[in-house]
Amino acid sequence: MNRSASLFVLLVFLFAQGCVTVERNPLSGNKRAYGYTWEQEQQLGKEADQQIIQQYGLYDNAQLSAYVTRVGEKVLQESHLYRPDSPPEYRIPFTFRVLDSPVVNAFALPGGFCYVTRGLLSHLENEAQLAVVLGHEVGHVAGRHTSRRAANQSFAQIGLLGGAVLGQATLGGQAAETILGTGSQLAQLGLLRYGRDDERESDRVGVEYATMAGYQAEEGSEFFRSLKRITEASGQSIPSFMSTHPDPGERELTILQLAAQFEAEVPGNSDLIEREGYLRQIEGIVMGDDPRQGYTEGGAFYHPELGFQFPVPSGFQVINQPSQVVLSSENAIMVFTFAQAASAQEAATAFASQEGFTSVESGPTQQNGLSGYYVVVDISAQQGDIRAINQFIEYNGQVYSFLGYATQAAFATYQNTFVNTLRSFAPLTDSRKINVQPKRLGLVQANRTASFSSFVPRQLPPDIDANRLAIMNQVELNETIPAGTTLKIPR
Repeated sequence: MNRSASLFVLLVFLFAQGCVTVERNPLSGNKRAYGYTWEQEQQLGKEADQQIIQQYGLYDNAQLSAYVTRVGEKVLQESHLYRPDSPPEYRIPFTFRVLDSPVVNAFALPGGFCYVTRGLLSHLENEAQLAVVLGHEVGHVAGRHTSRRAANQSFAQIGLLGGAVLGQATLGGQAAETILGTGSQLAQLGLLRYGRDDERESDRVGVEYATMAGYQAEEGSEFFRSLKRITEASGQSIPSFMSTHPDPGERELTILQLAAQFEAEVPGNSDLIEREGYLRQIEGIVMGDDPRQGYTEGGAFYHPELGFQFPVPSGFQVINQPSQVVLSSENAIMVFTFAQAASAQEAATAFASQEGFTSVESGPTQQNGLSGYYVVVDISAQQGDIRAINQFIEYNGQVYSFLGYATQAAFATYQNTFVNTLRSFAPLTDSRKINVQPKRLGLVQANRTASFSSFVPRQLPPDIDANRLAIMNQVELNETIPAGTTLKIPR
């Protein structure tokens, strides 16, 4: 059988199984294969949106959120989804959210859900740059890129796999889903990463939409230059926002070329930048990590809002999220989170009774004046058997779960570390730790013409140095700043 015939047979099979559907592409107007129908994309987005909120948390600033939505809606109205020749079913409402994360990141989910982080907003200099970023994300939705990737995976007979991102290195996807509870539409969509052609298409339409909305879209190139500088400063791989994107230097030049092209084609003025207005919107935004939501210092993790502390073992990396704290090493993971139960014993019983779990030992505990209950279980997983210890603790009217797990072969190596960490959970009483406050973005008018470095304060947030502050302001450290220029400085 030749290749064309084989592809035809595969297509017939996939259509019969409901794995792909043929629908119109809003950008080109042509029909093509997708992994989901347009209606399914909207449902996927709604389900994953709630998981995004749980994982990252929303930034608590209604005025800033409303502002981002206004800019997003302005760009959306110029998109292919809202044009006169676009079918009515494509004119879906969009949701624009600001996530409470210091990471410079923006992304979109199918069905009209677009996200920017407070970390990204603090690195933008004006509304025009925000419009280009949001236009890029609207482009992903309009281009149906997630659904296209799903269809491509179906063609390759790969299929979608559930499971936790954090758990897959040590556990099979099934075990990770069972233990961490993270098998979800979000995990599925996370496997459908955009290709570079998708990113280039979104860059193109993002500039087009911003230009049509009246913005000076070439401003977007300065932001992509900042992303390049972040990469160089970190000495690591490309930041999250660029992980599947073309080279940032290439994008910086491409944005300039696209902006010139669309400004020549679009009637009317495209000169809106709005720097001062934008800066006033982000004034006061939290810079870097917010210690009120938990922070690591001197080998311990402190949570001022919830009032607890526990040690961080040597060799473990801390990943702090709104709904959980993950401590990970090369061969073991600990997860601290909320338990949905009325008592520690009830939570332990529910945990141990899950399918595929075999209870090894359990019993009550008393630690630092707190009642608890622990359970040790063996878990059958696709990539090898797992042993886990889960300590449930009653504190301040809440039951907390403190889980440590590793392969059965490695568990003995980490058992003492697990036990010592789990049983060192204690109330936080040190007022210095409790009253810690985040650094916030302040606006300062340069009172003289001088180098940017001369305006850098002596004390900066732990995760922001002088060079990173220069990147936030989209200037070089030794660049001359004219008197009267508004600068972003921590306060």
